[in-house]
Amino acid sequence: MIIGADGSNDATVLGQSTRLYSSYKLKRVYYSAFSPIPDSSSKLPLISPPLQREHRLYQADWLLRFYDFQLDEITSVTTEGNLDLEIDPKLAWALVHREIFPLDVNRASREMLLRVPGFGVKTVSRILTTRRHRLLRYEDLQRMGASMKKAKTFITAGGWSPGSLIDSVNLRAKFTPPPEQLALF
Repeated sequence: MIIGADGSNDATVLGQSTRLYSSYKLKRVYYSAFSPIPDSSSKLPLISPPLQREHRLYQADWLLRFYDFQLDEITSVTTEGNLDLEIDPKLAWALVHREIFPLDVNRASREMLLRVPGFGVKTVSRILTTRRHRLLRYEDLQRMGASMKKAKTFITAGGWSPGSLIDSVNLRAKFTPPPEQLALF
């Protein structure tokens, strides 16, 4: 799919992808940011969309296919139907749904663990396998490959609690990149 050649928002693009997956049993949809062509039709835009938009669509597509997210869950976190370009879609969803966090990694279901920012499918599988034998601690999660920089705010584990971190007013700012000075030359 070419992104940014028309006025379609990300909700529309992901909706079409979902239909392609379900109706035609496609394995993968590819996204490519529109690149303007000089002296082309006046119907085409003169500027290209940010490449970050393409990246966020791939992340959202992954959540739809492998993390059991529904289309409306991903696209309802913003008002205009476009994904947040500063943070990934899973983190954006978690920030909007703070009421379900923090999750106890020793008791939460697979479906809920997949919604924790910083936990991938492999990490969740490792958590489920390991917790059958013993109580998981924060250090165990680090060894399993979880991105604890993101996850630590949204979980509890043996020896770890985020305290009031999840209720912080500036929680989003913790995950957004710092502003950078652009150079002209």
